[in-house]
Amino acid sequence: MGSWMNGMRRLLVMACCLPLLAAAAPIVPIELRTAAQEGTDPKFIHAGKDRIVGLCVDILRAVEQTDPGLRFVGDQRWKPLIRAYSELESGIEDVQCAVQHTPEREARFRFIGPALYTIAYHFLVRRNDNLVINNWDDVRKLAPNNVVLVNRGFAAGDILKELGGFEVDASSTSPELNLQKLIAGRGRLYFHRGPGLPKLLERTGTADKVKILPQAMYSAKLYFAASKHLDHKIADRVASALYVLERKGELERLMRKWD
Repeated sequence: MGSWMNGMRRLLVMACCLPLLAAAAPIVPIELRTAAQEGTDPKFIHAGKDRIVGLCVDILRAVEQTDPGLRFVGDQRWKPLIRAYSELESGIEDVQCAVQHTPEREARFRFIGPALYTIAYHFLVRRNDNLVINNWDDVRKLAPNNVVLVNRGFAAGDILKELGGFEVDASSTSPELNLQKLIAGRGRLYFHRGPGLPKLLERTGTADKVKILPQAMYSAKLYFAASKHLDHKIADRVASALYVLERKGELERLMRKWD
């Protein structure tokens, strides 16, 4: 009888300890697949061999700190933007950071959480070009010498298409290529978004050949985008963490860091 009672006591003690053991056990995080988007600095910036830094990398790490049950994988692997969005739509990837909302993308992805930050689009021109642009009609009046360079697969092309009246060259996939085309005279203007435009020119060694026109031509908000194949409860956890970061002012702080 005594032995039986001792056994029962041990079982009761173990049962009482189970919640404590569970609380102390390491959390196995949910892995969310993503990718570093090529040509999108300051969201993702090449920082040497096998290292990618940038605004979005910082945001991903901040979400992980806010919700330790989430872990992003793939942000140290480059993919062309078109491929990254295609794989997000198909469910190969789960999330993408800082995506501009457009009707076409709304049909493909699920936008979650608060706006991460606001971008402003500017025209870049050759430094020896005395061009003054105050509005869209100023660009239209440049025809036939009004070829506008944009990055293929980026929202800039959709913006110009919707406004109409421009000859657009969207054959290049990166800012580096378009800056070289601009310098070579294969376009009159390059339509690209900040933040980080001065740093882009500095990084690419083109600051002495290209200038940023001061007039902001268009602004838009960027959001986290989730695959429509991702479990809604998981997407909601990401959104909740982002709202926490917004309330704490962390999103704004990170934006200032990379502007």
